[in-house]
Amino acid sequence: MTNNRYVKFTTRAIRVAQDPDKEANAVIQPIFQSATFAWNSLDEMPAHDYTRVSNPNRSTLEAVLASLENANHAVCFGSGMAAVMAAFSLVKCGEHILMASDIYGGTQRVKDKLLPTMAIEASEFDGHSVASLEAAIQPNTKMVIFETPTNPNLSVMDIRAIANCCKKNGLRCVIDNTFASPYVQNPLDLGCDIVIHSTTKYISGHSDIIGGAFICNDPDIQYRVFEYSKTVGAVPSPFDCWLTLRGVKTLALRMERHCHNAALVANYLAQNPRVKTTYYPGLTSHPEHAIAKSQMSAFGGMVSLEVDGEAIHAKRIAEATRIFMLAESLGGVESIIGYPTLMSHGAMTEAERQAKGIRPTHLRLSVGIEDSEDLLEDLDQAIARAFIGSTERVLVTV
Repeated sequence: MTNNRYVKFTTRAIRVAQDPDKEANAVIQPIFQSATFAWNSLDEMPAHDYTRVSNPNRSTLEAVLASLENANHAVCFGSGMAAVMAAFSLVKCGEHILMASDIYGGTQRVKDKLLPTMAIEASEFDGHSVASLEAAIQPNTKMVIFETPTNPNLSVMDIRAIANCCKKNGLRCVIDNTFASPYVQNPLDLGCDIVIHSTTKYISGHSDIIGGAFICNDPDIQYRVFEYSKTVGAVPSPFDCWLTLRGVKTLALRMERHCHNAALVANYLAQNPRVKTTYYPGLTSHPEHAIAKSQMSAFGGMVSLEVDGEAIHAKRIAEATRIFMLAESLGGVESIIGYPTLMSHGAMTEAERQAKGIRPTHLRLSVGIEDSEDLLEDLDQAIARAFIGSTERVLVTV
């Protein structure tokens, strides 16, 4: 089957580049766990010769991911951060990158620790304001990178507005689409040049691989990034690609359940007197709800909250849940509760976190696909237990 964007999303996830194996007629592609491939002759180079360069499992996954983002090209990497570095490889020494101030801590760490060693300049802009972006552009600015919804504040940025500004100023527009997934949001259709994913998260969906993807339409960009991946070797293993392909087949089904459960969790938290603020783009109280509605087909499976108390109360909640597991990462079928101060944004100073609205009372939820009543009951008991002596419980019937 060819990459036909008019085939529905769920069908593409299952069928694009995944016809039965020609040799054995196997419905599922075999795992090509081989470092090298034989040549028939020196007159004709094979489709795959060395797995650091390409592999059948990786090529299939790249075709599927490109299709799901309505794109022409994808290059897979060994992690999401490797895909971020692939984007930065397009920027030369002496050039400048603009990064949204509200962005994943790992990307922030690259800006602070690695880019200076590469003589690449980087500064920040307020992703909620095109005027801020315009004002931050320098003569040597070549790239803008942002994410939406953001990690961990679930803030929403106007993709079309940022992409249009980049196009007007001749800048490459890069977006990390991990929190939304291709099922919820397709930024290339909104004007972005490059989409990055940590395939570890929703795309794979089972917390059993580490991977990343770089997706674009421009063949020149694809070639340069492919050459980068071949050179540095930050590529996924055949087995990880195979596992990701297995996971992506159910992406649509999983995302429907993630979004359904997350909406119920967000509504419950918004009514809980022990919760100061609930962050979820699907809530009409969210300041960017209208923007989210205009560019997302659903509102995702991530919810954040600030406890109406002290840091100790947030920590107690994180340690008191029985179904939500206290762990890093997100996007798996299991529900996870995280504490950004020590986890995703732990490398920042307290002052840096405060400036970005990440407070010690902040918790991040990756809402899984378990029974929603169990999830609500779990949060309800954890919040009640966190406030010592409190018997106040506000469980909403679903």
